[in-house]
Amino acid sequence: MKALIIKYGLLVLVTGALSMTGCRKFLDESDPSNYTEDTYFTKPEHARSSVNAIYASLRDPMSGDFNGAAWSMTEFATGQAATDLGQAVNSYFIKDLHNTADNAYGENYWKNYYKGISNANLSLAKIPGIVMDGAEAKRLLGEARFLRAWYYFNLVQMFGNIPLITEPIDLKSEQLRPKQAAPEEVYKLIVDDLTTAEQSGLPWTDASGKATLGAVKSLLAKVYLTMAGYPLQKGNAYFDLAAKKAAEVLDSKQFKLFESYGDLHNPAKKNTEENIFMIQYKTQVIPGSWQSLIIPYNKNISAYSAETGGIYATADFVKSYAAGDLRAKEGQFFFTKFTNQDNRNLEVDLGGYFLYKLFDVTAQTTTANSDLNWSLIRYADILLIYAEASNEVSGPGAKAYDAVNLVRTRAKLPALTGLTKEQLREAIWRERWYELCFENVTWFDMVRLRKAFNLTTKGFDNYVGHKFSYGPVLKERELLFPIPSRELRNNPNLVPTKGY
Repeated sequence: MKALIIKYGLLVLVTGALSMTGCRKFLDESDPSNYTEDTYFTKPEHARSSVNAIYASLRDPMSGDFNGAAWSMTEFATGQAATDLGQAVNSYFIKDLHNTADNAYGENYWKNYYKGISNANLSLAKIPGIVMDGAEAKRLLGEARFLRAWYYFNLVQMFGNIPLITEPIDLKSEQLRPKQAAPEEVYKLIVDDLTTAEQSGLPWTDASGKATLGAVKSLLAKVYLTMAGYPLQKGNAYFDLAAKKAAEVLDSKQFKLFESYGDLHNPAKKNTEENIFMIQYKTQVIPGSWQSLIIPYNKNISAYSAETGGIYATADFVKSYAAGDLRAKEGQFFFTKFTNQDNRNLEVDLGGYFLYKLFDVTAQTTTANSDLNWSLIRYADILLIYAEASNEVSGPGAKAYDAVNLVRTRAKLPALTGLTKEQLREAIWRERWYELCFENVTWFDMVRLRKAFNLTTKGFDNYVGHKFSYGPVLKERELLFPIPSRELRNNPNLVPTKGY
């Protein structure tokens, strides 16, 4: 905020110099309605609004239309997504493994997630100085730490060695052009933030969508699971931590799987039951911004004027589901036909497997203004984290089977039983691929496991050398996304990502 004030202050001075004699008195006056960091953080409502601002950066990568959207970056990187949107070149660069440091998707994540971190740092620095209810201040600081941890967790997985900034920055700050930190240092901050947030008095759930104890513990389980794998390879001790933290979420009985897959894209189910943490949207205020990206190109099925065909599932991926898997049936996770916008009695063949699990039916058929939230953490993920981590620690156990089989039962699949540790490990991985597809989870699994799902054998290949079903072969460099070239130009202390 201070940097912005300095910037605009320079603009005022330049303008004033053109007519100094008539404006000297005006320039000497200060407007008490202009806030700075020093004058803003004085009231309890300022603390709340500053934390609310941290959430805003979650939405930025979701926005997109004919130029694609940043959120699709980690989906195209799996080799399981297709597109018909020819002008969205960033999608093709990633999908075909020709990515560069000029890709706008990576820049979007970097810029906006660091903006979120900056806002979190500001809240963490300033809220303790506000005279307000101590318990409320502690909860707000817990939210800020959770969000900072979320942003750093995603950035360190995507970009590897990244700057670690923990204090507000101004033009005189030593961290204005920061150096990169090793991933281990970043993960230490993430864990410290989340374990502190656990003790901040947050409620287990919150129907308004704010960060909760359930979200904190769920994210910590995800972090520990990732730390057990690559690149840190902390192994069994961290699988144990992941299992125990996920078990706390399961044992809380605060969450449950939806009975119907339709509830995954039902706006009436925001922030409840299976949805542990979501990006918040509200129709006519801040509507969900990905609907035009997930509908087929110019098939005239939607109330949206733009039908982009921006992202959908490859046929090879959908056909790899087991024959009886409900998730692959029409109108569950995917859809291949829909009604014509001008005549709802006329069925249209869409020519591909589009993403029904992300589809707002009301917005698509009538309002063109989505009220759907985007789920960042859902209970199915935590069930599978528990199953995987506990199996790694002590092999197949009743509770691990119960967790994975809850997910399979909803999919109308037979329960797993009588497997070896190695067999159960891959069975759980497969459930993660099939259950969590197109939710910005799969690529992160690929990187922490150094594995990729082979759609033909239904087994797992080594990440490096894995061939996508449509031809490209993963190389070591694809274990990370490149630090954006604009950041490299602006900060000479940054080292380019290897291979880019």
